[in-house]
Amino acid sequence: MSDQAKPAGNTQHPLAGARMSGADIVVQVLADEGVDTIFGYSGGAILPTYDAVFRYNATHKRADGTAAMPLIVPANEQGAGFMAAGYARASGRVGVVMVTSGPGATNTVTPVRDCMADSVPIVVICGQVPSAAIGTDAFQEAPVSAIMGSVAKHIFLATDPAKLEDTIRSAFELARTGRPGPVVVDIPKNVQNWEGEFKGHGGLPLPGYRRRLASVLGNKLSDAHCQRFYTMLAQSERPLIYAGGGVINGNATKPMRRWAAEYGIPVTTTLLALGASDTTHPLALHMLGMHGLASANYAVEDCDFLITVGARFDDRVAGDPANFAPKAKNIAQFDVDIAEVGKVKQVNWHQVGVLARDLTDLLAYGRRIEFTRSFATWHGEIATLKKEHGLNYDRNSKLIQPYAVIEEINRYSKGEAIISTGVGQHQMWAAQFFDYREPRLWLTSGSMGTMGFGLPAAIGAQFAAPGRIVIDIDGDASIRMNIGELETATTYKLPIKVVVLNNFGDGMVRQWQKLYYNSRMSGSDKSLHSKDFVKAAEADGFKFAQRLDRIEELQSTIRAFMEFAGPAFLEVIIDPDAGVYPMVGPGLSYSKMITGDYIKSREKPTDVMPGPSEMF
Repeated sequence: MSDQAKPAGNTQHPLAGARMSGADIVVQVLADEGVDTIFGYSGGAILPTYDAVFRYNATHKRADGTAAMPLIVPANEQGAGFMAAGYARASGRVGVVMVTSGPGATNTVTPVRDCMADSVPIVVICGQVPSAAIGTDAFQEAPVSAIMGSVAKHIFLATDPAKLEDTIRSAFELARTGRPGPVVVDIPKNVQNWEGEFKGHGGLPLPGYRRRLASVLGNKLSDAHCQRFYTMLAQSERPLIYAGGGVINGNATKPMRRWAAEYGIPVTTTLLALGASDTTHPLALHMLGMHGLASANYAVEDCDFLITVGARFDDRVAGDPANFAPKAKNIAQFDVDIAEVGKVKQVNWHQVGVLARDLTDLLAYGRRIEFTRSFATWHGEIATLKKEHGLNYDRNSKLIQPYAVIEEINRYSKGEAIISTGVGQHQMWAAQFFDYREPRLWLTSGSMGTMGFGLPAAIGAQFAAPGRIVIDIDGDASIRMNIGELETATTYKLPIKVVVLNNFGDGMVRQWQKLYYNSRMSGSDKSLHSKDFVKAAEADGFKFAQRLDRIEELQSTIRAFMEFAGPAFLEVIIDPDAGVYPMVGPGLSYSKMITGDYIKSREKPTDVMPGPSEMF
């Protein structure tokens, strides 16, 4: 954190009126915004701002003598983007990426889209060729505005140096407010080199955005609206909260937990909301959806009042919207974005506003009218669902089961570690078998499903939460996408723990090919499989780098791995036929859920094969 505090109220900034270069203005605004870590890779078009960061850090130190705003250099700009995303997801603050023009900027497209899809606040600062050269196909020029405009929350091309300060401040405002998201600022090199007066305050007008935001902020729950909600709750026998990532993004976990606890309402969460409800709580149903727990999905089938909080009925949860929560007589929806209300599923009651405030006001109204309702019978049914349809697997197999690996690691993490993942089977196993007692402990690419996310996101999270254990659960295919970041972890002496569950190929693709394509392993039979991951980790500086391939050594190896003080790498050779169950095929309802051989199903589904066009 900068020792140059952000001015409060109308207090004049101590540097107001000082002459600065555009690059120095950018860095000072970053400091004013509380930025304490920058992730990025240098290059010609961003060098003025990189130099400004260097000079700022030379004169601004933390109490321990380290730089106030360290610049973390990855192996690739995509890694920088995912590090910023991991930082933002783990901390709730805006992550910052700083890259050069051309390929530097285009390498961040995937992280930007990933953050947009999952509502993650980052600001990407790109260098650009000088203003006069834009449009001439100059060296390392790319049309960043055109490319990023379709995947970011907003994009600025800062050609007016007098507005640069206002633009950077507005980028942070846009990234963190309303529905969070990524904002890109493209700054020509001549604007970075320009010199002018630093104001120390201000932002761009943004009248339309601020008007919409003010509408949401001002839309408070009325007594009449609360009364309608509690009338529906009074009529309910089996209410269920369906919580989405908006609960975590909106810092509404505590208000939601308080409201749920007040009336004893069970909670199930989406993939991105793991930790919004303490998964060890008796009324927590963990995750619902395509690979959600059978007990959670059956609870959705049984509930008569579905209370949707910060969730959007996406296709991985409501694959068959018409038959989602089929017994629900009423559906309520809380969200910050009006576009999500009624987009997929019609609801009887909705509130578009600030989640934390609205849930707090709803609880206050309930207490004021002394609302009471017993759901004891429903609680018993929930307990039975969890007992009879809990997760399970072949516990007598001679091969290492990935579920057993995660269960053993979970014994050490106790639901308090930050878990980051790539995308694939390992991602779902980590979602299912780890406990999450708090929010912002689960980092994964949800809507985009971006392989290569796990390792750089874990690095970003470790900078955001240096006191936490951070574990990357990855797959052999997924980690390859950004395996260069192993060296980043050791270079910065980050004690992250990396687990590669190696089934020698794209396990999730193979699972779908077995189920829906008569085991025609197109492409997945040629997946890369000759890499020695342990040697790769050793070459990148990991002092603990081991391979676990004997089931009898599982407990002792994981104990040594978890107790190792520095960066640790563990490759586990798992059963290549291990699958992710339960599974709800795309476009199907929960009544057609496949539970596999070891999880009890209510009934064996029959017609569960979707058409080829519905794959993924």
